[in-house]
Amino acid sequence: MQDDSGKEAPRSPAVTSATAAQNSIHLNGHAVTQNGHNPTATPAPATQFEPRPLSPAPAPTPIIPREQWGGKYEFLLSCIGYCVGLGNVWRFPYLCYRNGGGVFLIPYFIMLFFTGVPLFLMELSLGQYGAAGPITVWKCCPLLKGIGIGMLCVSTLVCLYYNVIIAWTFYYLFSSFQSPLPWSCDAVANAGLCDNNITGNGSTRKMLSPTENFWNERVLGVVHSEGLHDPGPVRWPLALCLLAAWIVIFLCMLKGIRSSGKVVYVTATFPYFVLIVLIIRGATLEGSLQGVAFYLTPDWGRLANAQVWNDAASQIFYSLGIGVGGLLSMASYNKFDNNVIRDTLVITTGNCCTSFFAGFAIFSILGHMAWKKGVPVGEVADTGPGLAFVAYPEALALLPGSVFWSIMFFLMLFMLGIDTLFGNMEGITTAVLDEFPQLRANALHKSMFLGALCFGFYLMGLLLVTDGGIYWFTLIDSFSTSFGLIIITLFMCIGISFFYGVNQFCQDILDMICHCPPWCGKVLLYFKACWVFCTPFLLLFILTYIFIEMYNTSLHYGSYVYPRWGKALGVCIGATCCLQILIWAIVAVSKETGTLKERFQKSIRPLNSWRVNNTNIATRAQESLEAERVEAPFTVTLTDMDFTAMTWELGSEA
Repeated sequence: MQDDSGKEAPRSPAVTSATAAQNSIHLNGHAVTQNGHNPTATPAPATQFEPRPLSPAPAPTPIIPREQWGGKYEFLLSCIGYCVGLGNVWRFPYLCYRNGGGVFLIPYFIMLFFTGVPLFLMELSLGQYGAAGPITVWKCCPLLKGIGIGMLCVSTLVCLYYNVIIAWTFYYLFSSFQSPLPWSCDAVANAGLCDNNITGNGSTRKMLSPTENFWNERVLGVVHSEGLHDPGPVRWPLALCLLAAWIVIFLCMLKGIRSSGKVVYVTATFPYFVLIVLIIRGATLEGSLQGVAFYLTPDWGRLANAQVWNDAASQIFYSLGIGVGGLLSMASYNKFDNNVIRDTLVITTGNCCTSFFAGFAIFSILGHMAWKKGVPVGEVADTGPGLAFVAYPEALALLPGSVFWSIMFFLMLFMLGIDTLFGNMEGITTAVLDEFPQLRANALHKSMFLGALCFGFYLMGLLLVTDGGIYWFTLIDSFSTSFGLIIITLFMCIGISFFYGVNQFCQDILDMICHCPPWCGKVLLYFKACWVFCTPFLLLFILTYIFIEMYNTSLHYGSYVYPRWGKALGVCIGATCCLQILIWAIVAVSKETGTLKERFQKSIRPLNSWRVNNTNIATRAQESLEAERVEAPFTVTLTDMDFTAMTWELGSEA
């Protein structure tokens, strides 16, 4: 009973005595109150009910220890490797030159500071404070559990097609150990193609180059497919490469972050070594300055184009990996007092600098190829798979020692892709292991689950390595991280800011950073303004533009235009991810009691177990050794044997 001020109201003697009687323990025939004092030594009165047969006491639920990173550098390298992926190499440089060169950096950094960095910090903080994966962490607001399910759906789609890129990389890597390279003009099989391109007239210049021929016929086999409806047979060389890719993923993640945390020391740093080597090599080539000028020449008029701002925002999401669950899962293995603000600034700055400097490595060598062919740089520049597997390999084939440079480049692509896939797979496995903690306790069951997951992804990925697999790859790639991902991050931002409470969330961050420098508190004011105002507004702008563009433009791969049913299938893929928010919100509300308003208010209230996760493993293990306190009415009868078997810590004498 409490008064209006929240303090306990005085009780009547009758109520007090009744409560004391209910909460007494009978120790060897003597009554002891719940707090451990023994006010009377009189024998306990006999109960009016017949005693029930003693049932065996339920075994206490064991606390399953949660893994933690071996050191802060493992977490930083894992996050940098997760964020610095293929998009930094094959997407950012192309978007930069297409959207006004150096001018593109203005909307890029605006979107980074007002959208990318705030959402990045939100994910890391949520995962670290809750010490849980993308689904379990929403105990802080059960109404939004669907956000975690949606993240899991997006991560599943990304893993499905992303490892196909690694399979292509394996195929090119194995092919690079041939001299001459099979896609170069020095190869005997390409002599006819190269002769026609050199001696032909304007009409014959549209013939496929050796690299395009190798990509379309030898690797994809797309020339044997008519479209989305005609996938054709599985290309077994690619299927074996895909199997090898999933085996590598399985072995690297077999022991969780204890194994993947060590692998990233190589996979996250090696791409930087290759980029530096490529920049130095490109700077020594004739025509490299022409490529760099094409990359950075500003076109100020492009700032008025909404497409430029949408491309900047999409690149931020694409490269930082926001809203997929990987960041949240990796942060959940941090120590509770890790400085999450510092890590956010380091990782996002490193990611964006990598994107910018990767453009020099790409366009310096593309400029050399354009100079050697006597064509503008714009004719050899491309994006996505076209850059990584057609344009850049052709440029490398023109260099002295082309075999060495090709091996280095595709090793770099492999390292970039594998790190990103680590993060996506970690998001899936952490979500499942948190929901079914018994898998985490048994190493064999955990290994079997990971093996079954990788094998299931392999079987589903076989569709993407058929003759028409590139059409399905493009469809999933276009819609899995489109409007569905933006809606998920929008609701995450709104849910934390307005349902959980932005002030409470900022206080949680300060609680984690024990020795908070003065600048952390000031920076949090900026992030608070972004979470409440700037970020939701920019996300709505991006979402509106995506829907307009999706309605007005058709999806195509090369000259193939996707049919309406194909585009509708892609919309359904994106909608499946974001509809999880609505479905699980309805489930959460239906589980509560009362009026609709009361149910809603209860469903946005954190669960009692939410605050349990805000301590590190050592603290929780220590707390587990303390005797449990039962607050409900109870009666326990103990014998002399109990006193010799265990030590009771009685409360201090009043």
